Amino acid sequence: MQQRTIQKAIEVVGIGLHKGEPVRLRLEPLSADAGIVFYREDLALSIPLSPKAVIDTRMATVIGSEKGFISTIEHFLSAVYAYGIDNMRVVVDSNEMPIMDGSAISFCLLFDEAGIKELEVPRKIIRVKKAVEIKEGDKFVRLLPSNKAVFDFRIKFNHPVIGEQSEHFEFSTHNFIEEIARARTFGFAKDIQYLQSQNLALGATLQNAIGLDDHKVLNPEGLRFENEFVRHKILDAMGDMMVSGHNILAKYESFAGSHNLNYRLTSKLLSDSKNYEFVAVDELQSRAFAKSFA
Repeated sequence: MQQRTIQKAIEVVGIGLHKGEPVRLRLEPLSADAGIVFYREDLALSIPLSPKAVIDTRMATVIGSEKGFISTIEHFLSAVYAYGIDNMRVVVDSNEMPIMDGSAISFCLLFDEAGIKELEVPRKIIRVKKAVEIKEGDKFVRLLPSNKAVFDFRIKFNHPVIGEQSEHFEFSTHNFIEEIARARTFGFAKDIQYLQSQNLALGATLQNAIGLDDHKVLNPEGLRFENEFVRHKILDAMGDMMVSGHNILAKYESFAGSHNLNYRLTSKLLSDSKNYEFVAVDELQSRAFAKSFA
């Protein structure tokens, strides 16, 4: 299996979740071993993708420095993970990615339109060699050695619509598009009102998120999946794992995981070479992982 980029440049305009203003997003092909590079066009600032670039995880995954930042990259990166894209320039003219419909499906459609190009260099991924875990009270995230990329997530909310939900997801690009990509982010009306009073979440609407009051879903169309909430948490986790810059071959398990726990997990994983190894996909004993990107 070879490294991948996109076939051609492609551009779209969407609304930013926090500023509520239009954001122009342009995706450009890059050569082998260039990696995923974010670029703030308005600041002429490049931000190579890495856990070291993460500067905030409170409401979203944010990368950057004192010179500038880009927020809410996780939905986009989940689609990057799913399509196995290794090299690409991600250009925005604002400090956040466009929220689109609050899921990853719009980014999947962008990749479909741009096309995927295989390069001349063999593709390498991160294979987890030993268990790595982050715990915080009863919350946890962990990575376990596995011959397949698997995501097991469980959540529990004191809300009649959500309650306790779990989902077991065995990764393939096809399965991602069918089972995960359309799961939207969600928020509670009382929290949105507070955030907007602080000049945050100004772009949040029922067109780009699931809204909830104390009793019900506010979106007239209802849910896309019965357990859409936990499916979106898997979407977030895939994007947060992609902050490593590579697909990770492992079993991911979580209860009540968050962007912060995921960031700490990837940082801990990469802090010790005994935890992982870079391996060419074609050298894996199991060919299933390579086939999952077909």
